[in-house]
Amino acid sequence: MKFFFFCLFSLNLFASTLHLATSANPSRLNPLLATDSSSSEIAGFIFNGLVKYDKDSSTIIGDLASKFYYESDTSLVFELKKNVKWHDGASFSAKDVLFTYQTLISPNISSPYSANFRFVKEVQIIDAYKVRVIYTKPYFKALETWMMGIIPEHILKSEENMMSSKFNTEPIGTGPYKLHTLEHSQNIILEANADYFMGKAKIDKISFHVIADPVTRFLMLKSQSLDIGAIEPIQYERQLNDDFFKNFNVYEEISHSYTYLGFNLRREKFNNPKVREALSLAIDREELMEILFFKHAKVCTGPFLPATAAYNPEVKAPIQDIKRAKKLLLDAGYDENNPFTFEIVTSNSSSIRPYAAQILQHQLKKVGVIVTLRIMEWQAFLNMVVFPHEFDAVLLGWGLSSTPDPYLFWHTDSDKKGGFNLVGYNNPVMDKMIDESQSIIDREKLADLWKKMFKIITDDNPYLFLYIPNSITTVDKNIKNIEPSLSGIWHNHIMWEKDEIK
Repeated sequence: MKFFFFCLFSLNLFASTLHLATSANPSRLNPLLATDSSSSEIAGFIFNGLVKYDKDSSTIIGDLASKFYYESDTSLVFELKKNVKWHDGASFSAKDVLFTYQTLISPNISSPYSANFRFVKEVQIIDAYKVRVIYTKPYFKALETWMMGIIPEHILKSEENMMSSKFNTEPIGTGPYKLHTLEHSQNIILEANADYFMGKAKIDKISFHVIADPVTRFLMLKSQSLDIGAIEPIQYERQLNDDFFKNFNVYEEISHSYTYLGFNLRREKFNNPKVREALSLAIDREELMEILFFKHAKVCTGPFLPATAAYNPEVKAPIQDIKRAKKLLLDAGYDENNPFTFEIVTSNSSSIRPYAAQILQHQLKKVGVIVTLRIMEWQAFLNMVVFPHEFDAVLLGWGLSSTPDPYLFWHTDSDKKGGFNLVGYNNPVMDKMIDESQSIIDREKLADLWKKMFKIITDDNPYLFLYIPNSITTVDKNIKNIEPSLSGIWHNHIMWEKDEIK
């Protein structure tokens, strides 16, 4: 009996848990439907795609695929790994790849990710561990498309309604962690998959604490109740002492995301390009940066990220011009007796954006524009405002890959339920350029076209592009084997170790 209790004590003593925070309850832990940041982050530990980026996001390498190659410009073959098990013990096979594709293109599912597969003509099973993907034409993101998480055919083949399936909250994947507990507004606990094909993760559990309030998240981080946390520049500069830096390492890099103010172009008040230009010229982006970020950010000049082939360095951020902004508004029929008014809606999941909204409100007042603000809980914001398009303007952000696909955000076809063209941008010239770009394999030609798109979009002002924040990540020094890279710190997380004894 003593030996039994000693074994239990030893197991508990040496089990390790990584404590993280998420700002909102995940909506669906199904990679085909995970469109919010919380769902996507957690689903990323549970599911795998056929391929992924390497640690520097520069090369595509195999994930569930052991090998991949083009037979022609429109034929792509994946050879699958044979040692992969689903979390329930069933074997992964080519049937799962075909099923994932068939589900995504089904009319019974509403997913913005379906657009990535619009040029797929057919997915063929060659044998149990080999598939061929036939495209209708060459597609520049043919490989990136298959970074999509694969879902299990044997569990979901009889599912009648994927949108409301219990699988969305009880997922079964192939990833390094599997779902153990999902308690809404409390904890989501993942446990290491002992049969993971890359080897069992060294940290036994990941506990996501659902904490909507950013101040509470910060206090938990300071008290070491969280092992990893993102901090805001004002916290880094003004609210941390030497004791914190004795316990935490800090990793800072420019983020792969930007924040914007997006106008609902379906509403008549935003149809006049003079109004949108006036609103852009009323904004002092440098002031916004200085107040919010203490130099830990840069001004965003357009829809594609710096240091990528799509970025256009010739496009500069607009300089605040109060006089011209007022004239443009006057030309559009707005003055002191008839002021332009609109509402900005954003979420409290970020401690920065509500303050950014207040600064924008103050700056726009200088040109006579009256702005009201509404700050909402994240899920309510998405479900009641963003996706139903019930807004004047939203203060939001996008996280983007190094190879952008403008179709998802800027093509008229993506202005639909579940699509990412949230503001209803409709430009036939842009649609034609995007359509042309989809089949360009030559990366130099593609980059030239992207740069032209960059300028057209910024000239149209469907968004006010605001800032690209630095990502400041703090990691408890008790976490070992962190290897920072161009893609961040998470690329080798299954090798991390944590000593629970402090």
